[in-house]
Amino acid sequence: MEIQKIKSEERQKYKLIRAEISRIEQEKVKNNVELFVENFHKLSNKYKYIAIYWPLKNEIDIRTLKQKYLLALPRCNSSKDLKFYAWDNSHLEKDFEGIPSPSIKSKALKFDEVSLIFVPCLAIDQSLIRLGYGGGYYDKLRANKDWKSVKTIGVLTSNCISDKLLPRETFDIALDGFITEKGIYV
Repeated sequence: MEIQKIKSEERQKYKLIRAEISRIEQEKVKNNVELFVENFHKLSNKYKYIAIYWPLKNEIDIRTLKQKYLLALPRCNSSKDLKFYAWDNSHLEKDFEGIPSPSIKSKALKFDEVSLIFVPCLAIDQSLIRLGYGGGYYDKLRANKDWKSVKTIGVLTSNCISDKLLPRETFDIALDGFITEKGIYV
């Protein structure tokens, strides 16, 4: 079977699973993300931006990190490029994918201005391969060795950890870890 078809079937499967996630599970994941960030910053000498995502379709909402930390949001363009911009109090606008993001007029952050990247996951496997929506934005960003050096952590619930290896293409890049309601695996 063609890999794209297999990935599509896996996406449908995990979208259904994620739709059943309770608010309690979501809160526990969010609490573990906050705990990880707090500990990470205690150990880090440099205070940089934490890149997060704007939550869609039952993704875990970690935007409350903005109360304590400098955050950055991604912006996607038609060339499948993803750049992070500081999330300040200015008006957000929709990017190429229709997701709220900082203005294109803002200054894009460089890799050395970001200490962590959190990415939403439909699923992840034991080799830390992430299944997303198929846009390839994060893989394209992390194909750059500088951006690959920024610790990238998946956010999901434990019922979306695949017990078998997910379909993988040559451009798929493993994450550095993931966080669920059951723990921090980094």
